[in-house]
Amino acid sequence: MARTAGPGAGGGPGRGFALVGRGRELRALLDAVRRPPAVVLVEGEAGIGKSRLVREASAVLTAEGRPVLIGLCHPLREPFPYGPVVDALRGTGPLLPGVAGIPPTAGALAPLLPDLADRLPPPPESIPDEARVHRHQIAQAVRSLLTAIGPVVLVIEDLHWADEATRELLLLLARDVPEQLGLVLTHRAEDLPAGTSVLGTAYSRPPGVGGTSIRLERLTEPDVRELAEAALGRPGAAGLGEALYIRSDGLPLVAEEDLITLCEPAGSRERGDLVARLRRAAVPTGLSEAVTGRLDALPAPGTAIVAAAAVLAVPSTEPVLSRVAGLDPGPGAEGVAAALRAAVLREGEPGRYVFRHALAQQVAYQHVPAPTRTRLHARAVDELRSWSPPPLVQIAHHTLAAGDLTAWYDRAEEAAEEATALGDTGTAATLLRHLLDRPELPDERRVRVARALARLAVNGADFTASAALLRRLLGDVRLPVPVRGEIRLALGLLTINQLGDRSGFDELEEAVGELAQRPVLAARAMAALAVAERDGATARARGWLDRADRTLRESGSDDAATRAALQATRLSLMVRDGEPGAWEPLDRLPRGGETGEVVRQTARALYNSARMAIETGHDRRAGQLLAECRPLTEQLGLTSLACFSRLGLLHLEFLAGRWVGIEEQLTGLRAEYPDMAPLFDLKEEQILAQLSFAQGKFRQSVEHLGTASGYAERHAQVSDVLWVAAGRAAVRLARHDPEGAFALVLPAVAALREAGTWARTVGLVRMAVEAALQAGRRDFAERLVEDAERGLAGRDAPATTAELALARGLLLRADDPQGAAAAFEGALRRWREIGRPYEQADAAEQLGRTLAHRQPAVAAGRLAEALDAFTGLGATEDAARCRRAMRDLGLADSEPPARRGYGDQLSPREREVAELLVRGATNQDIARKLVLSQRTVEKHVAQVLRKLRTTRGNVHRVLPADG
Repeated sequence: MARTAGPGAGGGPGRGFALVGRGRELRALLDAVRRPPAVVLVEGEAGIGKSRLVREASAVLTAEGRPVLIGLCHPLREPFPYGPVVDALRGTGPLLPGVAGIPPTAGALAPLLPDLADRLPPPPESIPDEARVHRHQIAQAVRSLLTAIGPVVLVIEDLHWADEATRELLLLLARDVPEQLGLVLTHRAEDLPAGTSVLGTAYSRPPGVGGTSIRLERLTEPDVRELAEAALGRPGAAGLGEALYIRSDGLPLVAEEDLITLCEPAGSRERGDLVARLRRAAVPTGLSEAVTGRLDALPAPGTAIVAAAAVLAVPSTEPVLSRVAGLDPGPGAEGVAAALRAAVLREGEPGRYVFRHALAQQVAYQHVPAPTRTRLHARAVDELRSWSPPPLVQIAHHTLAAGDLTAWYDRAEEAAEEATALGDTGTAATLLRHLLDRPELPDERRVRVARALARLAVNGADFTASAALLRRLLGDVRLPVPVRGEIRLALGLLTINQLGDRSGFDELEEAVGELAQRPVLAARAMAALAVAERDGATARARGWLDRADRTLRESGSDDAATRAALQATRLSLMVRDGEPGAWEPLDRLPRGGETGEVVRQTARALYNSARMAIETGHDRRAGQLLAECRPLTEQLGLTSLACFSRLGLLHLEFLAGRWVGIEEQLTGLRAEYPDMAPLFDLKEEQILAQLSFAQGKFRQSVEHLGTASGYAERHAQVSDVLWVAAGRAAVRLARHDPEGAFALVLPAVAALREAGTWARTVGLVRMAVEAALQAGRRDFAERLVEDAERGLAGRDAPATTAELALARGLLLRADDPQGAAAAFEGALRRWREIGRPYEQADAAEQLGRTLAHRQPAVAAGRLAEALDAFTGLGATEDAARCRRAMRDLGLADSEPPARRGYGDQLSPREREVAELLVRGATNQDIARKLVLSQRTVEKHVAQVLRKLRTTRGNVHRVLPADG
């Protein structure tokens, strides 16, 4: 394909070349963005033509009436987070609807877009000095603004140079793409840090989002020949294609640079001279030779201007270039004109001049003699200091390049502080790392820089990279012990809370010793150690908390944040251990009006307590805590807690029997928060394992449990290991392998006894008892039930109490059917109170099996209830088991009366429904009360109203409340 690049293409050197060899890629890009939402990733090496492809597509889209917004990333940039995105959004003025048509969340962009501030909603209030809050608000604002604009294409070029804030923003946008947005990102993979992707983490398009990934390859020889023919004409290019291809190695930029040289002035050389000139080179010229040739031909003012531009390395105005070059205005203007004529510089933004590409700037920089470069860098420092505000990152860069190391220390720290204040943590971290890389850095400054870098790591979005950075800091033996302790504390907390790895507790314990002279931080480490459960740590939990209290008290410090952290940990442990009395102090925790750190601890307490409440069976209380936690996480910008709170609410939905669409919701949440693995992964795998098991997909269930097991073994909570073991044993029992099931639960029961977490057995006791009984190990089952009853005495743990009742029923069924039935009745009642229909159905099934020979009618009713509940949930395997049990027990003809034909009379089940309707119960209330699915309740309600010939609002008149 050949296509000229806009006005003037083909009309002279540097003003445009034919687009060759990119037809397929151009079509793919256009097809993707024409069907939004779409994310297009364009990858290729330097000079391969990424920007050209984007410009070509932009011209087509603009002609079609689809606006294109373009932002550029630069290698040397001031700390201005989201700069490329903000630059692109500056062009949205003509596209904006009225303020009434823009969501209020877009107001966060007003300070960044002052020219558009009067057309945007007012900026929201946020907690001061909370960078995470600001990042969250900006991400919401950008999405809201792009949504309000309508169909639009956003292009961000050279994302390999993006700051962390910009990359995080684009990652969030790519995971939640506005419906009418086409997002195009270009980058060079070779310029990304090793082991990272363009968006900082692995990215896959979420469901419903289209797009494509385009990798640009080098041109073929026919492509280069076509390029030459389009530039020089077929006669002038005859025989040139092969030589040009060999010299350029198929890199479009190099071929174009050669063509600029060869055809200037057009037609002045004979065809043979062109070919001979190319072939005389001993090696392929590449870009360096092409650029150097034009540099050597410049007049003196042009050479000086180009040298200044190479040193400045950013788009600059003519006066700035002239002053740095040491030229008066007249010669400076002459030099800029000469550089433009030679196609060394081009006009980027109006009035600002820059190299045609980064490679040319690098060649020109190396072309400047070293002493001259040093003088130019010093002049650049003098020039930039006069600006208001001064560009600190550029000043630091030029100070170091000028050889003033002592001044560079100050300038780099100043630039890092400014970047941190602006939320540009990527730029700040880069500057601080460069400082620490200097072996001669003074000790006092090294300590200060290391602390600042550790704080940035803790608040970073890429947890794995942050942990690696903290470990690198710990390896610096020149740091004092208390400073290493501070860094180790940060590493331990990040490893536990974000990476889900209990090895962080080892770091915390070591940090306690290193922080002997920093009692407040030592107390923080002790409080965190109290939540460990593995390797006998549970017995030491209270000791760590008491020691933390004592350390803080003896230090004389009244640090509110640390006291809040201790209180949050204490309350979480109370819920974890099923201690009564935790709810009232949880309700009293401050939700606002305190410092950000104190409220952060409240959010932590609410989430951790909710998670433990789910495991102990306080589902409604857990839902309330999570609902309170969510707005706090959004207010504080706590991304991880925001994700986990939503995951907790989704888990509650699953436990409440709302299974339809659960996999899609998990997928959507994962796409929105992919950085939250593996803590997210564990819960997701647990839900999917149980869902697969209930549907009889045992192989899938085993796969999910295997993945979950890997995560659980690294986690601090024993309950994760217990649940996985229970799930694996359930699959073995379903496959009629009781010995295998018993072998699986043995180590888990040992872990339960060691940790003493009897308030949170999460299904293990019930499954271990069943496996032991089927494997002929009744003594084991009896001892386990006795231990669990002793461990649960005085504990407030409804789910564990219900589980234990079920286990007791299994143990009694053979010798004491009446006692077993009472135990199952108790379990059924408790599960109903908690609101978990799957567990209710399990208890109802066990009760039905127990009563089959003594009370067949009642047994049939219970089994029918279980069958109805399993069917409504979609638990097909459990439903099939119930049907087999009814048939095997001879109850197939003794189904509950509700299943027989009653004509126009209400069946017993319909009468139960009708009585609840009279009391004003909703369908959800009825489903929970009768252990039925929502769908089944809807059918029963419709039948009741049809038979009574009335409406829901008048049912009380037809059927009095007393029946």
